[in-house]
Amino acid sequence: MTPTPLRVGISTCPNDTFAFHALLTGEVSDPELDLSFELLDVEELNRGLAAGRYDVAKGSFHAALHLTRDLVTLPVGSALGFGVGPVLLGRPGVATSPASRVLCPGKWTTATLLWQLFHSGDGVVEQRPFHEIVPALTSGAADLGVCIHEARFTYTSHGLDLVEDLGSTWEGETGSPLPLGGLFARRNLPVEVTRRTTALIRDSLAWARAHPDAALVSMRAHAQEFEDDVLREHVELYVNDYTTDLGDAGIDSLRVLHERAHDAGLLEGAAPPLEVFTG
Repeated sequence: MTPTPLRVGISTCPNDTFAFHALLTGEVSDPELDLSFELLDVEELNRGLAAGRYDVAKGSFHAALHLTRDLVTLPVGSALGFGVGPVLLGRPGVATSPASRVLCPGKWTTATLLWQLFHSGDGVVEQRPFHEIVPALTSGAADLGVCIHEARFTYTSHGLDLVEDLGSTWEGETGSPLPLGGLFARRNLPVEVTRRTTALIRDSLAWARAHPDAALVSMRAHAQEFEDDVLREHVELYVNDYTTDLGDAGIDSLRVLHERAHDAGLLEGAAPPLEVFTG
């Protein structure tokens, strides 16, 4: 039988390269699936999902809220939890004002959605690739930046201050874990293909957890910060029980995100809630 070809997109952040290392290197495979990978910035993946470029891909839950008629959420591979949220950073003494120049890491990222939910009308927002935000802040080219990925662990080394932890704001207002990003499959894939893909990703994640030092090879190759301790800290925070399986609490957090975005008028029309694959 000819394997089913699947176009797969994942982000370059350490939690994804950790979870997918065994698939990228062939340590884990399925003879019935032929996976080809693209590794990109999460906002590029969001746009690729919207354009139908991938069969399975990582994306922001914000983007997925607008694509629920085309995509189903996989129960594995999510970046979701407590203490994982984007952080608002600035140079010492900088405060939020209507005139602040605020950089966000992409229109469809969950980081931008959180800014819209909690700071609607504040500042002059510009979108930048996430890896350009910290350098723009340190150079004085922008006042504030909504930062994701490794910046949570390294901002003090760049001389920046924490202005607000947007994840903590979310947790305080909702009592829910924060759903940042997930893995999504196209609804027109055969159910058996989606089921096998889900199982394969779980196997890859289990392999990485059993061989964490080996997975550093893929993590180092794509990370913006190169210290192994930072990469390990990133994985410890963002690869958690929700990554293995969303579970009831994770699924409920998707409902809360949909309700908050809908109530704030940030969803077009009557977009249905996110659906988690259970096949």
